[in-house]
Amino acid sequence: MRTKSVERSIQDTEEPEHALTRSLSALDLTVFGVGVIIGTGIFVLTGSVAKEQAGPATALAFVVAGVVCALAALCYAEFASTVPVAGSAYTFSYASLGELPAWIIGWDLVLEFALGTAVVAVGWAGYIRSLLDNAGWHLPLALSGPEAAHGFAFDLLAFLLVLVLTVILVLGMKLSARVTSVVVAIKVTVVLLVIIVGAFFIKPGNYDPFIPEPKGTVAGSGFSAPLIQLMFGYEPTTYGVQGIFAAAAVVFFAFIGFDIVATAAEETRNPQRDMPRGILGSLFICTVLYVAVSIVVTGMQKYTKLSIDAPLADAFKSTGHPFYAGLISFGAAVGLTTVCMILLLGQSRVFFAMSRDGLLPRVFSKVHPRFATPYRSTILLGVIIAIVAGFTSISELAALVNIGTLFAFVVVALGVIILRRTRPDLHRAFRTPWVPVLPLLSVAASLWLMLNLPAETWLRFGVWMVIGFFVYFLYGRRHSRMTTAGKRR
Repeated sequence: MRTKSVERSIQDTEEPEHALTRSLSALDLTVFGVGVIIGTGIFVLTGSVAKEQAGPATALAFVVAGVVCALAALCYAEFASTVPVAGSAYTFSYASLGELPAWIIGWDLVLEFALGTAVVAVGWAGYIRSLLDNAGWHLPLALSGPEAAHGFAFDLLAFLLVLVLTVILVLGMKLSARVTSVVVAIKVTVVLLVIIVGAFFIKPGNYDPFIPEPKGTVAGSGFSAPLIQLMFGYEPTTYGVQGIFAAAAVVFFAFIGFDIVATAAEETRNPQRDMPRGILGSLFICTVLYVAVSIVVTGMQKYTKLSIDAPLADAFKSTGHPFYAGLISFGAAVGLTTVCMILLLGQSRVFFAMSRDGLLPRVFSKVHPRFATPYRSTILLGVIIAIVAGFTSISELAALVNIGTLFAFVVVALGVIILRRTRPDLHRAFRTPWVPVLPLLSVAASLWLMLNLPAETWLRFGVWMVIGFFVYFLYGRRHSRMTTAGKRR
């Protein structure tokens, strides 16, 4: 449970061979946040949760998920401005809770970002194949991945996407920021197009009822029973108020990303000022856009008829406007590119921070002499994730990513409370309001959404954590810089 002081964490960032370049502004961080948050959730999940769980009240599910994220974002903002070091929740936990909790959260983030990158790459490949098919070009089924081939196959497009993004990240953060800015501009334009143009095709009758009556137990949705059902013995419903909370636990995947902004703290020119702006600004923008899109789409087409695969595009097709449907498909494909890249960015930065602390082999914490990026960890993870994306079907991996993020939220919120008590002397450029009440609300809200996730997701998460304990006690604990520093003394 030994902690690594904030001063020590900042001092480690000044070592020449492990130093990252500070080149990002508040605008860059906000663009990164918007770039990674707007993706699978708004282009895909809107249809599935409206049709199967919440109906038109999907807008309320986005609000619930947004509130949970906002509570966590206030805690992240304090930590990121106080401990401006790469690693996000991992680094924050090391400073407040201790090495073992930090390892647990770091191991958790490795899973979250790796699976998230693979899942989004597969989703991107699906949109590109759809666009190619519409143009009369067809990839062989053997190179179209298990989703399209309905069996063993390799997803060449997903594989190549991850490799190309890996190269961009190795070449430098500023280049990554420029690429992201261009793509985010296209993506936000498409989202605004959906809201503005779609508003003219809203039929008020499609909102009746706004919160549909419960329709019995969840069936055929592909999700097993939530853990809370097993604990308290109730039957989950497709609609009703409980349906809104169940939907919020799923659409929470749409908000994953604002916490990745915190992983870039060490590469921000003025982290004390810009990190809170980037984190809170990107979350606010995306929540407003999510709620607006879900209201428009469920108003354009009856929720029972929405498409699960491409709800936004199909909603416009139902109004007799295939041109807009094609434009939205293009925007979705472009948008998922940045989601994939920034998830990969967060993954490499957490891995880099853990390697620099000795919990993983330190060879992966070397930065490139010219590009000043952690190229070894970026290349290693990029190749592994590219291979995983090539052979992975999306299925229920989104739920596993969700539980990892919510777990990180719990740890960060508790860390704010603890660090306030143990280090009241630290300069905090941003202070989370109403401590400890607000962090405790964040913990409670995150745990509630976790309980609404499938029981099998908890099982898989537990298996990954057990593996992490073995790695820590067999390698990390003995090679930690805290251990080696103590031996030198």
